[in-house]
Amino acid sequence: MISKLGFTKLSISEFEQWIANLKVAKTILYIQQHHTWNPSYISFKNDNHFELQLAMKNYHVNNNGWMDIGQHFTTFPDGSILTGRSLEHTPACIFGFNANAICIENLGNFDLGKDAMTAAHKETIVRMTAALCKKFSIPVNSQKIVYHHWFNLSTGERNNGTKNNKTCPGTNFFGGNKVADCEKNFLPLVANSLRAAAPSANVPVLKYVYVTADTLNIREDANSKSNKVKGRDSATLGAILRVYEIKNGWYKISSSDNHWVNASYTKDVKRYIVNANVLNVRSGPGTNYPKVASLSENQEVFVMEEKNNWVKISSDNKWVKKEFLSIAK
Repeated sequence: MISKLGFTKLSISEFEQWIANLKVAKTILYIQQHHTWNPSYISFKNDNHFELQLAMKNYHVNNNGWMDIGQHFTTFPDGSILTGRSLEHTPACIFGFNANAICIENLGNFDLGKDAMTAAHKETIVRMTAALCKKFSIPVNSQKIVYHHWFNLSTGERNNGTKNNKTCPGTNFFGGNKVADCEKNFLPLVANSLRAAAPSANVPVLKYVYVTADTLNIREDANSKSNKVKGRDSATLGAILRVYEIKNGWYKISSSDNHWVNASYTKDVKRYIVNANVLNVRSGPGTNYPKVASLSENQEVFVMEEKNNWVKISSDNKWVKKEFLSIAK
């Protein structure tokens, strides 16, 4: 494991151990697969991982105006992985589908006739996806593991590649970028890798809450005098947290460690599933407000506020009609 220029480089074996031990406050529901397109394999010189990652960060910050590099992780042709944006922060990767997601950028151009993915790269992408599924209890299916190609670039609506879509993660990414290609060629490999891993304990979640402060300290015990947890980022405004235990006005947000947050800086949310084919997202609670995005059937959301049969699903003022949601089981 090597750190440089603000990033950490890991082998797939190191990543599996690292992610298993990493403490993440934010709730993760989805994994996104992308290809960088540019840079592609021709830009990779076997020893310039950090330079390529820094160049992507600089472009995202200076050209796009983003707070950081867009992706959480980048994979490379030699099977290496570099960290990017903190997992506590929402990625900037699929318009309208970034909340509660992890973004993986796979370096290369995997459109048909372009880069031929190396065996080491394939192994890392499969094992990495499996490790993330294990860590965050994500089912291996095409509702939870998604390709950028499946989403309309302008609206964020999931249309499975039928209109106004990128080819990302490539028309030859594990045999194709369609949903059927993913289900036939990629997901079985992830499922096999997941079965080979040791099972993890499944601790029930009592409820979900969202953070109402700009940052929320995570402490070693359920009181304000206890130490902050070392090596773990604070939770950020709008982040959805899982609550495993409640004590004296504090919430335990780890299933395995004594990591606590002050409940007074959170509010309860409920988890829902979209039951319409397409659900418009508006900037306020009514059809007179502008449409800002779309959601697709079976997409999960967390409801923060309700008003006149409309519900707020994001701290940045996004609303949908409640009748098109069903309580998640």
